[in-house]
Amino acid sequence: MVTKAVARYIRLSPTKARLIADLIRGKTVGQALSILQFSPQHAARRLEKVLRSAVANAEHNHQVRSFEDLRVGAFIDGGPVMKRIQPRAMGRAFHIRHRTSHITITLSEPTGGQTRRPVAKAAGRPTGGAKPPGAKPAKKTTTRSAS
Repeated sequence: MVTKAVARYIRLSPTKARLIADLIRGKTVGQALSILQFSPQHAARRLEKVLRSAVANAEHNHQVRSFEDLRVGAFIDGGPVMKRIQPRAMGRAFHIRHRTSHITITLSEPTGGQTRRPVAKAAGRPTGGAKPPGAKPAKKTTTRSAS
């Protein structure tokens, strides 16, 4: 069961919103709400509002009553950019870009096993030139021909 809530065209820079989204990604709903409530950033208020909407969607659409086991997924996409021009000295123009964001919050039940599997290295493959720490560079050997 995956529940999501989307807020589009939010007048907030995606870069600033991603900093807060990284704090709550993978946390439970209770942990994420407490992090957002005590974060001083403006983006935290917006993400908290969308998270509460996702909780309401889960309660209404999927009849979820317990939110302790739900995990938060958050991703921020860039929306359209409003471009403005401010006049500057000597006839120049200064471009102002008002960025917008699309915020998506998903709530899902945790999987039973491990979330990521470790990647096994293939035996006998070169490592791409990585040398162990403290290794000395190989000496060049040149052959001279008698002329």
